[in-house]
Amino acid sequence: MSNKYQKYKICVSGAAETDWCSPKATEFAKEVGREIILQGGVLVTGATNGIPYWAAIGAKEAGGLSIGLSPAASEEAHVKTYRLPTDYFDIIVYTGFDYSGRNLLLTRAADAVILICGRMGTLNEFTIAFEDKKPIGVLVGSGGVTEIIKSLVARAHRGTGAICYDSNPKRLVAKVIKLLEESQTKNIRSNTSSQKNRRRIK
Repeated sequence: MSNKYQKYKICVSGAAETDWCSPKATEFAKEVGREIILQGGVLVTGATNGIPYWAAIGAKEAGGLSIGLSPAASEEAHVKTYRLPTDYFDIIVYTGFDYSGRNLLLTRAADAVILICGRMGTLNEFTIAFEDKKPIGVLVGSGGVTEIIKSLVARAHRGTGAICYDSNPKRLVAKVIKLLEESQTKNIRSNTSSQKNRRRIK
């Protein structure tokens, strides 16, 4: 990274209910959360159960920072109305925008998104990240909507996006970080070129 004081914020998006995920999906989520920290990042999730929760456990066990964005407007609503956990999160931001609004804020707040298993909400976060041209990692073999992403992208005719695929959590996180670094380098070059052009115009 060009700025040594900042860390990449990587969102883990996945199913809150994991019954139809692959048998190892929660174990993979925990490993992804751990690897995000070990590879120098910060974990961001929807402060919910299932896959995001297991990722938060992995992040905390690795001694890292875990940030959650809740659909609720307060801690009371988060716990009593939405029945969501508060442990394993260093910070919970109470958005008050329910799930669809939370998904937008969560994805926009992250630098990249990793999909593990997932249902409709995960697909929603994927499409937001895709439209925003953010790096996306897909954990192959985790079940749910991750199994249709390649097909969906091919049929949408909107380009391939900045998407990487892997069945190994450690390799997947490394690939996502590489995409982030390449994107950052490209942006720096683009900004430098724009500044030079402005100087010529003056």
